[in-house]
Amino acid sequence: MKVAIGGPLKVAFRPWVEGLENVPAEGPAILASNHLSFSDSFFLPAVLDRKVTFIAKAEYFTTPGVKGRLTAAFFKGVGQLPVDRSGGRGAGEAAVRSGMDVLERGELFGIYPEGTRSPDGRLYRGKPGGLARVALATGAPVIPVAMIDTEKIQPPGQVMPKLMRPGIRIGTPMDFGRYQGMEHDRFVLRAVTDEVMYEIMKLSGQEYVDIYATAAKRQIAEAAKAGKEAAKAEKKAAES
Repeated sequence: MKVAIGGPLKVAFRPWVEGLENVPAEGPAILASNHLSFSDSFFLPAVLDRKVTFIAKAEYFTTPGVKGRLTAAFFKGVGQLPVDRSGGRGAGEAAVRSGMDVLERGELFGIYPEGTRSPDGRLYRGKPGGLARVALATGAPVIPVAMIDTEKIQPPGQVMPKLMRPGIRIGTPMDFGRYQGMEHDRFVLRAVTDEVMYEIMKLSGQEYVDIYATAAKRQIAEAAKAGKEAAKAEKKAAES
């Protein structure tokens, strides 16, 4: 997949990279990145020599039909792990266990602390359940990563990408050994997550919003719905 996809991706988009030396040549590490576009999971592995394993929603692996089978084969090929996000706490536990398994094999584990793509290019509050728990349970260093301009290449809902040059900034590894064994302390999990998000914010230059991206998406959807209803009411009033 690195040859078939990574090579052409680098030739076509020519992504610039800063901080490649911060990714260890071997051993476990967590790549914690902001999430602007569907393509983030392709650009980051494309510029690294090592394999990166990300978590992906289970729907990518279970969609029926020819297209579904091709999608599943593609995501397996690029090292994505399916996780059912509909099961509440059980889904979170599955994500944590998957991350721990990857790190125990001495590999790189990629995670988006925001939990979903940013709806407007801003950086949102990180969810403490996955990143911090995996980091504290395994002792693996956390490497903050900032994806730059990938949302302009392929915004949510856009199928065909726009040819332009994205960027990737990789920060210095963060050691949370001082919290070892405290992966069940919610205050520690919050502190670790916020510290990582602060580093991502510095690398990306994004505006930070202290709410979850999922909540922001709901607010945007509700505002859009209210706008449509208001427009419909105005049109009806004008016609009458």
